[in-house]
Amino acid sequence: MTRATRVRAVLALAVLALSVAVAVLVPVHLGLDLRGGTQIVLEARDSDAAKADADTTDHTLEVLRNRVDALGVTEPTLTRSGEDRIIVDLPGVQDPREAADLLGRTAQLTFHPVLGLADGTAADGKGADGKGTDGKGTDGEEADGKVLRDEAGQPLRLGPAALTGADVADAGALFDTQQARGWFVTVGFDGDGGSGWAGLTGAAACAPPGDQARRIAIVLDGKVISSPQVDPGVGCRTGITGGSTQITGDFGRDEARELALLVNGGALPMPLETVEQRTVGPTLGADAISASAWAALIGAALTSVFIIVVYRLLGLLATVALACYALISYAALAALGATLTLPGLAGFVLAIGMAVDANVLVFERAREEYAAGRRPTVRTALAGGFRKAFSAIADSNVTTLIAAGLLFLLASGPVRGFGVTLAIGVLASMFSALVVTRVLAEYAAGRRALRVRPGRSGIAGHGRVRAWLVRRDPKLMRHSRRWLALSGVALLLAGSGIVARGLDFGVEFTGGRLIEYATTQPVDADDARAALADAGQPRAVVNTSGDSELTVRTEELSDDEAAEVTAAVDELGGGAEMVRDEMIGPSLGEELRTGAFIALGVVLAAQLVYLAVRFRWTYATSAVAALVHDAVILVGVFAWLGKPIDGVFLAALLTVIGYSVNDSVVLYDRVRELVAADRRKPFRTAANTAILQTLPRTVNTGMGAVFILAALALLGGGALTDFALALLVGIAAGTYSSVFTATPLAIELDAGRRR
Repeated sequence: MTRATRVRAVLALAVLALSVAVAVLVPVHLGLDLRGGTQIVLEARDSDAAKADADTTDHTLEVLRNRVDALGVTEPTLTRSGEDRIIVDLPGVQDPREAADLLGRTAQLTFHPVLGLADGTAADGKGADGKGTDGKGTDGEEADGKVLRDEAGQPLRLGPAALTGADVADAGALFDTQQARGWFVTVGFDGDGGSGWAGLTGAAACAPPGDQARRIAIVLDGKVISSPQVDPGVGCRTGITGGSTQITGDFGRDEARELALLVNGGALPMPLETVEQRTVGPTLGADAISASAWAALIGAALTSVFIIVVYRLLGLLATVALACYALISYAALAALGATLTLPGLAGFVLAIGMAVDANVLVFERAREEYAAGRRPTVRTALAGGFRKAFSAIADSNVTTLIAAGLLFLLASGPVRGFGVTLAIGVLASMFSALVVTRVLAEYAAGRRALRVRPGRSGIAGHGRVRAWLVRRDPKLMRHSRRWLALSGVALLLAGSGIVARGLDFGVEFTGGRLIEYATTQPVDADDARAALADAGQPRAVVNTSGDSELTVRTEELSDDEAAEVTAAVDELGGGAEMVRDEMIGPSLGEELRTGAFIALGVVLAAQLVYLAVRFRWTYATSAVAALVHDAVILVGVFAWLGKPIDGVFLAALLTVIGYSVNDSVVLYDRVRELVAADRRKPFRTAANTAILQTLPRTVNTGMGAVFILAALALLGGGALTDFALALLVGIAAGTYSSVFTATPLAIELDAGRRR
């Protein structure tokens, strides 16, 4: 075993040991669909600054979303009900009262100069380091709006607010290990806020040390939480530069994190009052959850068997590495406090199937190395496979990481959460393939059994797909414009479906109706879902609370449809009284949708630039065009089928976009290699050869995902069927477009460039 292999082995063991510890010690949070949670109903009140109407309530909803789901992985459901109410469903919340208090806080943060004590008496202020090192504030008493009590109980006379929460760029909770000050909150200001902070502290620094006027009061919701003195080393009129400060004191960890969360989430436009809170059951029944779990297990098992059959011993080792990938990804999500929903778990299992891609890339390159070698060995073939596959793995994963990073930075809610989980999946996949698989494969390659019988390894041969291509040598790109014409026809058919049938947006995008019933007898949630499906509402979301409370969320209903729903619940519950009937707004609101579209646009532009730098602009343009082709095809198919465009579909669409780019990048990487090896070879010929050489990888990677998706589509039921169908359509379109759309387009663009 070489020194490099030993280093990889130690690194792999360390990461796996840490992952096992996290997986065992950190509890996993299950979503509302799997476990249920807490439902809180908030009511907005008019204020001097805003009236509680639908628009203002929608804006308040987005602020709340930022508070409870900073990373986008907690999966809360927030819905406007009527004009002035917000329903918040929080999965797995342990303390509903604490959650209600956090959601209702207005979080008005202001920074004031201190003019002196309100009673006019002299008193020394506590010294500080200029970054806010005084104690945490207490419940101050507000007099005329300018007099508040500081943390020591002294009444301070404050000047007008010099800075507000709008000037804050970000905040975070940290623990001071050097000066033993405990937990504190860092506050970073934006451009104007940084200069305003320097001006505020510079003016205070002109007062003599110990003078009350040298203090800065930091006020949250009308209470002084910190009032430090500016450090004597800060110059008069110079102030504290750098655009940041610290709020410190007797904070515990939870208090510091809550304060940072409130500052980051922003101020509520209006006060909120908690009018109701309850514990609700899961939105999916036990049968649906069990069927989906079996589908995921069967799909993963079939994928593992397929990889082992194709790649034999190395396929078995790759399966072990994929299990390690699943463990690392799970531990990372648990450490982030992510909430696992049923579609999320399905996507997680799918990621295991797609994570096989890096392994397949390496093994196929190793097969090529073995076939081309004069005196080949499994060890040398593997070394060459890892070396030559690295650029394709790196480029395809970097483009995906760019997308993940931009989605996290620019989007919010579940789209931001998708960026987080996507980045985790990519990094874990690369680690499992380039470290875990390599350690296992190199160890196996050094065993005598493989040296004597290399056929057992799985790479000492062409493989069936490659052998067929070698015999036939098809000239797929001889008529590239015909393939482009076929792609154009597919786009026309998909687009006509969108125009003719329209898109059936789900309740998450359009809003709908919420009806709450009090039933005479306890109602089982599964029975209620079945009864509502029979009543023509198969997509209704049902929550139970207590023994006799039932909530139904549907798309917009006519009076006759609402009467049918009520009749179904009445018959099931032995009588039912309608407690609430309100129109609800979309849980994926306009602000979230706008942010998602902007993020996707920036992602496409960033990928275009990256691919143009790494390859050519013709490659980049073709790859992005193929990506748009796949997205339009997927949306068009769902339009023709009348399937809902909802949050689950959005997750599938984002997954397809990532898959499509990866396929194109792998193909272009081989084209670049062939062109560099023989500059005289026509681009069309190099592109055709690249397709034939990478087609085994394309087929085997696609099959690995198809096994899982087919199991989910056939056995999962409900939303998982649509999720799996969307991904099957997307993967088929992505596999086709990378070969028959992106490559022909690149050929035509290259020909135009040379004219």
